[in-house]
Amino acid sequence: MAYITSKIFTASIVLSILLLSGCKNVPPVTSGVGVEKMTEQDDYSKHLQTHNPELTSKLKITDVKNRTNNDLLEVQLTLTSTYKKSQQLQYHFIWFDKDGFVLESGKSPWKPLELHGMQTAAVKGLAPTIDAKSFSIYVRDVPEEYYKF
Repeated sequence: MAYITSKIFTASIVLSILLLSGCKNVPPVTSGVGVEKMTEQDDYSKHLQTHNPELTSKLKITDVKNRTNNDLLEVQLTLTSTYKKSQQLQYHFIWFDKDGFVLESGKSPWKPLELHGMQTAAVKGLAPTIDAKSFSIYVRDVPEEYYKF
């Protein structure tokens, strides 16, 4: 009788643990990319420009922050790869005044960025003039023959 009682007690403990663990709010494993953030991406897509639709489908902006730094617009955005392989990229910011006109076109340098599969990276930019009120980030891929020796 004691044997059956201990088996029932053990089974009820195991069942209780399974039920409680099923109720926990555990986010899915997504290689560091939060699923909730990815669905909010549409709010930020207006800031991303690329030279081809294939690259656009491999990148998402998942967060944008901005502040004023000595009267200059400073932005930090989170660029997320939705591609399973590494990507060699370059980016630069394009700054716009309050009327949407480009400021100092062509003066922002291209910066290298390597994103591994499903990786997220914070990218920062500082406007060149106090007239900048908004921005876009232009991202291009670097062909393999240019970075492999």
